[in-house]
Amino acid sequence: MKFSRGLGALILALLFNTSLFANYLYKDELIFNPAFNVEVEKLGLELHQKTGISLRLVMLKELPQKMSIVEYEKELMKDFSEPTILLTFSEMDSKVDIYANQTSLYEYFDKKQVLSPVSSSVQAFVVALLNMDFSDMSSGGTILPLLAQKAKEDELLGKYSGSMFNGYADIAEQIAKSKGIVLENAVGSANQTSIFLVKVLFYGFIFYGIFLYIKRKLYIRRQKNESKQR
Repeated sequence: MKFSRGLGALILALLFNTSLFANYLYKDELIFNPAFNVEVEKLGLELHQKTGISLRLVMLKELPQKMSIVEYEKELMKDFSEPTILLTFSEMDSKVDIYANQTSLYEYFDKKQVLSPVSSSVQAFVVALLNMDFSDMSSGGTILPLLAQKAKEDELLGKYSGSMFNGYADIAEQIAKSKGIVLENAVGSANQTSIFLVKVLFYGFIFYGIFLYIKRKLYIRRQKNESKQR
C-alpha cells in the first residue's frame, strides 16, 4: 500500500490536534464533549499565552484507592515544571480542589472564595445563622453552589461541565485581573448569570420556609384563640 504525503500530513495534523486539546482539559473521565473541550482549551491557551500560567482542569470518575485529592494533585504536578494550577473534580468522591505548584500563584486568585459552598454574602450570613457558627463567612462560590443543585441522571454531565467550567473561568478571570490583562475568551456576564440563578433558587427556598413558618404560627395562635372562646 502506497503511503501518500496527504495521508501522512493528515495523521500528523490529527496527532497535533489531539496533543493540543489535551493541554488544559488535562484529564477527562466524565464529560467527553468536544464542545466543552474546545471552550476549556481556548480559555486555558489564552491565559497561558498572556500570563505564562497553565490552568489545567482534571475531571475524574474516582480518585485512586487510598489517595486523597491533594495527594493525587501533588503526584500529578510532577509532570509540570512551569507555573501550574490544577482544578480537580472527582465525581464518586464528591471532592473539588484547587492546587498550585508555586505558593505565589495563590496570590492571583481567591481559592477560598472559588470553593465557597455559598454564592453570596447574604446567603453566607443566613447559613451561619442557621448553624450558629460565624467563624467562616466566605462567599462568592462559583463551583459548589452549582454542583449542589439537584439534577436528573441524564442531566448530571451538564451539571458537572457547567459548574467546573464556571469555576475554571472564575480562576482564569481573577488571574487575568491580577495581572492587568483582558481575556477575549472570558465568560464574564454569563458566569454571573449562573450564580444569579442559584441565588434566586436559594432565596426562594428561604422565603418559602419563612412563609410556612409564619403560616404555622398564625394557625397555632388561631387555634388557641378559638379554644379560649369555647
